Amino acid sequence: MRRLFVVIAVLFIICINGIAQEKKLSLEDAVLRQRGFLAPKNLPGLQWMNEKELLSIMSDDWTSIQKIDLKLNKSLLLTLEEINNALETEMKSVPYPDWKNGSSFYFNFKNNYYLFNLNEKSGRLISTLPEDAENIDIHKVSGRIAYTRGKNLFMSDNLKHVKISKIDEQTEVVCGQSIARSEFGITKGTFWSPSANLLAFYQKNESEVANYPLLDINVTPGQLNSIKYPMAGQKSESAQVGIFNPKKGRTVYLKTEGEKDQYLTNLAWDPSEKFVYVVVVNRNQNHIRFNKYSAEDGSFVKTLFEEKHPKYVEPEHPAWFLPNNPEQFIWMSERDGFMHLYMYRNDGTLLLQLSSGNWVVESILGMDASGENVIVSGTDSSGLDLHAYSINLKTAALKNLTVKPGYHNLSLHPDGSLLIDNYSNLSTPRVIRIIDTKSGEEKSELLRSDNPLKEYKIGNVELHQLKADNGTTLHARLIKPSDFDASKKYPVLVYVYGGPHAQMITNSWLAASQLWMQYQAEKGYLVFTLDNRGSKSRGFEFENVIHRQLGTVEMQDQLKGVEWLKSQTFVDSSKMAIHGWSFGGFMTISMMLRNPGIFRAAVAGGPVTDWKYYEAMYGERYMDRPDENPKGYNNSRLANYVKNLQGDLMIIHGTSDDVVLEQHSLSLVKAFVENGILVDYFPYPMHKHNVLGKDRVHLMRKILTYIDDKLK
Repeated sequence: MRRLFVVIAVLFIICINGIAQEKKLSLEDAVLRQRGFLAPKNLPGLQWMNEKELLSIMSDDWTSIQKIDLKLNKSLLLTLEEINNALETEMKSVPYPDWKNGSSFYFNFKNNYYLFNLNEKSGRLISTLPEDAENIDIHKVSGRIAYTRGKNLFMSDNLKHVKISKIDEQTEVVCGQSIARSEFGITKGTFWSPSANLLAFYQKNESEVANYPLLDINVTPGQLNSIKYPMAGQKSESAQVGIFNPKKGRTVYLKTEGEKDQYLTNLAWDPSEKFVYVVVVNRNQNHIRFNKYSAEDGSFVKTLFEEKHPKYVEPEHPAWFLPNNPEQFIWMSERDGFMHLYMYRNDGTLLLQLSSGNWVVESILGMDASGENVIVSGTDSSGLDLHAYSINLKTAALKNLTVKPGYHNLSLHPDGSLLIDNYSNLSTPRVIRIIDTKSGEEKSELLRSDNPLKEYKIGNVELHQLKADNGTTLHARLIKPSDFDASKKYPVLVYVYGGPHAQMITNSWLAASQLWMQYQAEKGYLVFTLDNRGSKSRGFEFENVIHRQLGTVEMQDQLKGVEWLKSQTFVDSSKMAIHGWSFGGFMTISMMLRNPGIFRAAVAGGPVTDWKYYEAMYGERYMDRPDENPKGYNNSRLANYVKNLQGDLMIIHGTSDDVVLEQHSLSLVKAFVENGILVDYFPYPMHKHNVLGKDRVHLMRKILTYIDDKLK
């Protein structure tokens, strides 16, 4: 009887599993839950506590902060109730800790900034910021906070607030915010000196930049909100760098000579706090000067070195000073064709090229515990993997610390002895482990995630290698339905981006694809993507081949992808569609109009349609100015090709897009109308460059339904 019961139980489990594996992915799940319960299991909030071999994590329900050691022992650090009782707050979940040291951390609740002490289970209010405070920058050692309100910059220090700038809100000068439309790696506008004795900040004058109107339909009547938008070839902003001294209460400005509209990028502090280093880029973006300035009076000290290139030079990383030798720094440059490290003395003497070869350094993570090696994150030679490497500062000897194939996201312990290695690959959803930076050996495995999609009908994700016309290897991804039958023919959806600074395909979970692609594949599609020349992680020449001719080389490579698809016996080449957003929208329409007859349907979102309408910082890097490259601008202007349209095209644009202005799409639609050609247009009212939140489900349903209807 017991044996019969066991057999029945086993059959029941098999039956349940069988049903579970037939579960279908909904579009809502694919769009809204890809980073939620359909993502590989993670350790929320995992970070170093600034104590050796101790990490902090959040509980799954975010009601406590816990610590975990390398032996996987977990213990409670702090509960939500304890924080609320100590501070008389009413938080619904524990705050994300920003660790000052192993026993105290900063956090923000309703613009109140606290420093909480674990040992005493008590917190101290260090600042209350105004509701309209933005661009908040806290210095973790001192607790000083820089922030902006409107166009002005402020500082908070021990509950006291100081107004650093005195800009009339009616003027067109902005202080303390990111400049150059966040190009050149610029992500913020304030920079504390190492001990917070001084604060460097950007200030920009936009008085010569054209106003661009965006319509707000949420008021009656609708009103225009103007933004500053410097288009290619037009007047741009002029920038300054200020240095505020809290003790003296005064600001000096760096004496930066050169063009009025040059770019001041990659600001770095000297460890002594006596000097500031700024990389000055000319408007043409083909010449940089690495300049040293006095923090005392702003005077120019010296140009340490220069870099030039006939196409463009694009610095994206500030100088990184060695913690154990403040007179030396590491500079990241693509001067030899790949992003690599160069060690300099602070007088401009080049000491050693630390890294070389056909791979790309992505970032500097820090020094190891010995102080003899720098730890970096970088690609492998294919560009598909991302690894941690140790590089010796004397010999430039290179060691891969994360030899397991995959895409490794990394966090170095403050003392440089250990790394959090959070990685995945095509067959591994997620592994989180701790590795030793000296040996590369695994010290502990914290997590190995199961496949979160194992209960769903999901097809195979394949990586393929194709060849460009010049023999360059191109990476491609193909997603097949779970019931794929090689004897059948399938319609194809090509998803494209194709622009600089983006990579669609990596050796990571699902090969970096999005779940809506799996959803579409299960409807009986093949979903294909190719990273063409011009995309990232393959070296400078791989990217800059697009210079002055955006769309041309990229289309040649995408056509190689089409050629490969048509060579597959299971592809129905009469039913092919293409979709992309932003640069991918530009590529989508380019493929439809400049290579007509390949795709029956296309959906282009937020597309650039004429590069003269795009921002100067990005556009002029790749296309030069319109008067310098009229042929290139004319060849890439999509309105020139509207008569070529074959098949169905839908253009989508957010009406408040402040990155790719809606003028791009509307001007192209106007050209279609003037030529009597039918085209579909769908606006997303009040959305910016990306349609986010719950409306994204509507967006994807709109795109995929359109493709379904047109390929029937």
